[in-house]
Amino acid sequence: MKLNLTEYSDKLSNLYAIYGVKRLELFGSASRPDFDLGNSDLDFLVEFAENHSIGAFDRYFGLKEDLERLFQRSVDLVEIPAIKNPYFRQAVERDKVLVYGT
Repeated sequence: MKLNLTEYSDKLSNLYAIYGVKRLELFGSASRPDFDLGNSDLDFLVEFAENHSIGAFDRYFGLKEDLERLFQRSVDLVEIPAIKNPYFRQAVERDKVLVYGT
């Protein structure tokens, strides 16, 4: 079963504003039809806007915790520029789905 993010759009929009999210993408099993709604975690790629009043540490962990609270499941949050491994990048590119941004 695929995850339906549209029911969370208002709450997600608030999080984007609070934490200065420039881009958010879903990847991994949640972006595929084999997603297990009962057991799977959520994997997100995030890119933050450069100038923001909240520091990088608080933005990252604040967003991660708020996403976990919103979706009631574990969330893995990966900053897009931090992906250095070409094999991991290739796997992410294959599955990713744009949630927010351009």
